[in-house]
Amino acid sequence: MRVMLAITLLLVSLSSSAQDVDPSTGLIKNPGWEIIKANCSACHSLNLVTSNRGNREEWLTTIRWMQETQKLWQFDPKTEDTILNYLAQSYPATKQNRRRPIPNHLLPQ
Repeated sequence: MRVMLAITLLLVSLSSSAQDVDPSTGLIKNPGWEIIKANCSACHSLNLVTSNRGNREEWLTTIRWMQETQKLWQFDPKTEDTILNYLAQSYPATKQNRRRPIPNHLLPQ
């Protein structure tokens, strides 16, 4: 009986901490996700959003690059703020975005 109770409590805690993800887009359903869906999917797959990470400044740099080189339209300040808040909260920077280099002793000779 105690084992079943422990398992039940574990499953409840895991399900409550899991993020709600939109099944059709893969976007985390935090405030602003609909704006991301409407704006970002107009030009590219939303996998480009969900597979990248960055802090607010890094996401802003990405948006500016798309505006300068990919013909992304300018956002009004409120929309841009919502987009940046969503991206920085939902897909934050990680300590290391790439894997560590392969040690020399494991490289082919």
